[in-house]
Amino acid sequence: MPDDAAVARDAAEAEAAFSHPAVEPDTTAAYGDHPDQVVDFYAPKGDVGLPAPLVVLLHGGAWRAPYDRRHVTPFADFLARRGFAVANVEYRRGSPIPAQGGTGPVAGRWPETFDDVAAAFDALPSLVREALPSADPRRTVVTGHSAGGHLALWAAARHVLPAGAPWRTDRPAPLRGVVALAPIADLRTAEELAVCGGASAQLLGGDGRFEERLPYADPAALLPTGIATTVVQGRTDIVVPQAVAEAYADAAAKAGEVVGLTLLEDVGHFPLIDPAADACAVVAEEIAQLAF
Repeated sequence: MPDDAAVARDAAEAEAAFSHPAVEPDTTAAYGDHPDQVVDFYAPKGDVGLPAPLVVLLHGGAWRAPYDRRHVTPFADFLARRGFAVANVEYRRGSPIPAQGGTGPVAGRWPETFDDVAAAFDALPSLVREALPSADPRRTVVTGHSAGGHLALWAAARHVLPAGAPWRTDRPAPLRGVVALAPIADLRTAEELAVCGGASAQLLGGDGRFEERLPYADPAALLPTGIATTVVQGRTDIVVPQAVAEAYADAAAKAGEVVGLTLLEDVGHFPLIDPAADACAVVAEEIAQLAF
């Protein structure tokens, strides 16, 4: 269990990250009929060469409904001001936990959460052409934070899903790479550590379906991908501990793939998406190394 000082530090980091006002996108496009099936687009700002690399962003929040894409709009704007074109993807999530007025701690929806991420990525090439002509889809990097980091890794691994999986593609996505930020990257390890109150099992439909669905949803089981991947992780993260990232990197190594693991000293969970934090600049540099 984290000590009181670690809990207080995490709370302060979360407050700082969420203190920034939301930044409205330049345009929004739908990839389906549900209200959550939308993508917000941010054009690159400043004196940058065009077309600009495209960053596809997937937000976190334990796959739960109260946490939507709005909380990462300052981060999306931060990346746009660094010269990236940004696509901030929304997707269907689960119910609020009881403390938030919900009836149960349901994280994500099976299969809708995965349906949406797959549909969004399939639709992005045409959406980007129309909504964000300043973007260069040939230089696409996917990033995501926490639960969004899980989805970023999963989206890049669809070509290695089990045969018959509805989201499987016949070839790797044309990506420059993935930069996963404190991702829930190994669902079994996350469950062993009770990450986000058992959210990983809830995402897969509960304990009774966990083992059955794990091969279709766990990035640590979908390796090697052949796509350049870096995990950025704070060493003092008590929300998604370092052990989860290390388990994913170990699984990749066993599968014959090298995954970059950037560990940041004295950094917790939320500075990675806080534009005012030094860790956020490190994230931008990791993305730039793949994109430019």
